Amino acid sequence: MAENKRDYYEVLGIGKGASDDEIKKAYRQLAKKYHPDANPGDKEAEAKFKEASEAYAILSDPEKRRQYDQFGHSAFEQGGGAGGFDFTNMGDMGDIFGDIFGDLFGGGRSRRANNGPMKGSNLRTTIRITFEEACFGTEKELELNLKDECGTCHGTGAKPGSSAETCSKCGGRGQVTYTQQSLFGMVRNVQTCPDCRGTGKIIKEKCPDCYGSGYISRKKKIQVSVPAGIDDGQSIRIRGKGEPGSNGGERGDLLVEVAVSRHPIFQRQDYDIYSTAPMSFTTAALGGDVRISTIDGDVLYTVKPGTQTDTKVRLRGKGVPTLRNKDVRGDHYVTLIVQVPTKLNGEQKELLEKFANSIGDKHEETTTETGKEKKKRFWEK
Repeated sequence: MAENKRDYYEVLGIGKGASDDEIKKAYRQLAKKYHPDANPGDKEAEAKFKEASEAYAILSDPEKRRQYDQFGHSAFEQGGGAGGFDFTNMGDMGDIFGDIFGDLFGGGRSRRANNGPMKGSNLRTTIRITFEEACFGTEKELELNLKDECGTCHGTGAKPGSSAETCSKCGGRGQVTYTQQSLFGMVRNVQTCPDCRGTGKIIKEKCPDCYGSGYISRKKKIQVSVPAGIDDGQSIRIRGKGEPGSNGGERGDLLVEVAVSRHPIFQRQDYDIYSTAPMSFTTAALGGDVRISTIDGDVLYTVKPGTQTDTKVRLRGKGVPTLRNKDVRGDHYVTLIVQVPTKLNGEQKELLEKFANSIGDKHEETTTETGKEKKKRFWEK
């Protein structure tokens, strides 16, 4: 009866405005969770699987979904507005079950043996460089273990005088097909051959030098050209220095990730540099030249009289070179910090006091007690 059925949208856990992709995704998750092959003997799981399949059959069909939205479950009962319910024309159900069985049984409908040339895997490593090297570029040398074709078997993996044989399990195809019984009939599941691992060949007499792999590892030195402007975490691709390919395929690439050491003065943001620079009390008051450290060396910057602490200075073109064009550079932003003297002699104090009096700045001298005086007063009490 219609009143005993749950709402189809509720069954799939979606809203009434759900898209076709959202409906399909929700059903796939439920089907994988409650499929009878994944829950043998579980009647409750089987019932939930059938319920989800029924909901998907309706909501995945635009016309049936329209009728359901208008009439509810009664649209698909005998005598209802749209005729009885059936499982025909269930859209891409075959695609869904191909994915589900691939997940359940370790295969997948999209898996195909590839006996043609295949590019080798990429290798990854890391180099550390200084802040300045990142700014201006540098040359580094790496020493890595790389695989080369075995000189004894010339990459076949077979002992000299012998050869690889066609895999008897897959017949040289590199894949095997299994048939699974499902609620909706027989489902074919294609997997990579477990015996030959997709190569279609079996090596019975292995090469004594490479033990059947076809490759031998050797230490090699590789030059790495680090471009000016590279930033921390970026990678340099060196083509053809990765793992060897298979079946005559080209080698993979070497990806070198760059780690940039922190600088004691400079901080980087994109191609701009940020730092602080000290400025004497008198220079801030009277104006003059301030020495600022940059990645190009020290420069003199003239400040106006009365320059305050935390004044921001922009040095155009003194930042990091860009990766695309090293002649185009960012800027260097400097925050000037006024250095207040902490130790003054008598003459300097007198001059500052005269200055304070001249501008009406009343200065009350603070007196401090010596340790001896403090001790005396303590015992006097």
